[in-house]
Amino acid sequence: MSKITEAFAHGKAFIPFFTCGDPDLETTFLAVKTAADHGADLIELGIPFSDPTAEGPVIQEANLRALKQGVTTDQVFDLVHRLRTEGKVTVPFVFMTYANVVFSYGIERFMQRCEEVGLDGIILPDVPFEEKEEFEPICLKHNVELLSMIAPTSEQRIAKIAKEARGFIYVVSSLGVTGTREQINTDLKSIMAVIRQYSQQPCAIGFGIATPAQARQMASISDGAIVGSAIIKLLARYGKDAPVYIGEYVQSMKDAIRDLE
Repeated sequence: MSKITEAFAHGKAFIPFFTCGDPDLETTFLAVKTAADHGADLIELGIPFSDPTAEGPVIQEANLRALKQGVTTDQVFDLVHRLRTEGKVTVPFVFMTYANVVFSYGIERFMQRCEEVGLDGIILPDVPFEEKEEFEPICLKHNVELLSMIAPTSEQRIAKIAKEARGFIYVVSSLGVTGTREQINTDLKSIMAVIRQYSQQPCAIGFGIATPAQARQMASISDGAIVGSAIIKLLARYGKDAPVYIGEYVQSMKDAIRDLE
């Protein structure tokens, strides 16, 4: 069992997302450590990018704030290393980033650095399933799992994607980009039923989840809930003081799904 899959072995998983360097790298360090200390089972880390096509306005603005700070990919790698060593954070880390970030760094060099700093997986939302072979062999060479996304538009491709999935499957709750939603109306139970026919990998649902009730609803039909925009809003609102509020928020989300089977 991989470290990522193991994160789902003790009940429903709560997975927060952070844009590294928003509002600054020190706050990201404290926020990520606080999230882990308050029950996060796996943590997604975004590398700032000028054109994050899967993201809504909240996370786009976080990327711009981080880029204005001059945050680089090398600094993000250093942050991960510091979280592992100084911060003693042991939960799996997964990068959420874009193909151009990896290409510009060099795929081999990028994955080697992931392995060196203790990064466990990567999500590339702009790389279609059919083009993953450009990345996956190099990922596996360096013990980095290339994670798959399944969206409501995947349709006939769901079975194929599920069969080859590693780590966990990121199930996109809604059409469009990331961002909090008052209601999630997609027929996710049907999507999950198809996935379960073809894969034993855990599945976590993301896009649009903001409240404990939504997290509980999504985790009840999957193996976990992913939250990004709601956390980024806390960082935008409280800045350097955000980690304490993030700790409380993560605790409330984890508590909401803790007793689900």
